[in-house]
Amino acid sequence: MEVTGKVKVINAEQQISATFKKRELVVTTDEQYPQTIMIEFTQDKCDLLNNYTPGEAVKVSINLRGREWVNPQGETKYFNSIQGWRIEKIQAEAPVAQQMPPMPAAEAFAPATNFKEEEHDDLPF
Repeated sequence: MEVTGKVKVINAEQQISATFKKRELVVTTDEQYPQTIMIEFTQDKCDLLNNYTPGEAVKVSINLRGREWVNPQGETKYFNSIQGWRIEKIQAEAPVAQQMPPMPAAEAFAPATNFKEEEHDDLPF
């Protein structure tokens, strides 16, 4: 799956445990109703965010993750996360100027000489 939009926030890397680290990226989508989506990058993928700054247009490849957890009271809880694994800049496409061919001058066309009013067609225009 992919998320496209503009980088809103890039958080600092967090060392969660001796063997686990993560970094969060927040992207605002370019839709009719923009969404602000937090995407986690973990372990060696944290370094992918080093070359990005807020305001840049990006496309982020993601995986949806879900897990179940039973709390000490025996209640089952469910959690979702969005995990990023690739990010790339989106280059704004420069509009290509299309030039129209020059219009011929009206003098280049000779008036019709063989037109007869009685030989008209049934077109309304």
